[in-house]
Amino acid sequence: MEKTMTLRLGDTAPDFEQDSSIGKIRFHEWAGDSWVVLFSHPADFTPVCTTELGLTAKLKPEFDKRNVKAIALSVDPADKHVDWIKDIEETQQTVVGFPIVADADRSVSTLYDMIHPEQSATATVRSLFVIDPNKKIRLTITYPMSTGRNFDEVLRVIDALQLTDGYTVATPGNWKDGDNVIIPLTVTDPEVIKQKYPKGFEAPRPYLRLTPQPNK
Repeated sequence: MEKTMTLRLGDTAPDFEQDSSIGKIRFHEWAGDSWVVLFSHPADFTPVCTTELGLTAKLKPEFDKRNVKAIALSVDPADKHVDWIKDIEETQQTVVGFPIVADADRSVSTLYDMIHPEQSATATVRSLFVIDPNKKIRLTITYPMSTGRNFDEVLRVIDALQLTDGYTVATPGNWKDGDNVIIPLTVTDPEVIKQKYPKGFEAPRPYLRLTPQPNK
């Protein structure tokens, strides 16, 4: 059994080798130079998970535009995943084009601290990790078993992360692609501001400077 880790933002996502619905996967090798959304499910053939996996499958074009790969995880074995995928595709009218990790020995669940005993001693909670091409953890969200995830929010955060990686900006609350962004407080030199933010800015307060989103 792998040791449980406390994973924080900026940590390297642990590598693992595990069976899946498409065969054996070595995680870092499979991820390559893509962003990754790794998300866990309490069990196969459960209603909330079925809708979540269907939504993820339908979002493949949006993930592809952002260089994102999706990979799910459940503690059931691979042959059960394969049967479940048939149900997902039939009930959600989509094609599941991503793997589901078969974490029957719970080694990955333990490695990523996905089992919360007060929820269930054996099944994973709805953990979600966004991992960048350098294998760094950039976002963690944990939902209770009874609550389905908001995948629009996952896409929104990936947009924000990719934007702020490329430009010296921050995103305000409820930001979405195309909205104004914030000039960080660390940028103070007027000449640097002119260079970095050629569209100008407005400042309702000296510490709150809003500028049009740079072109990605």
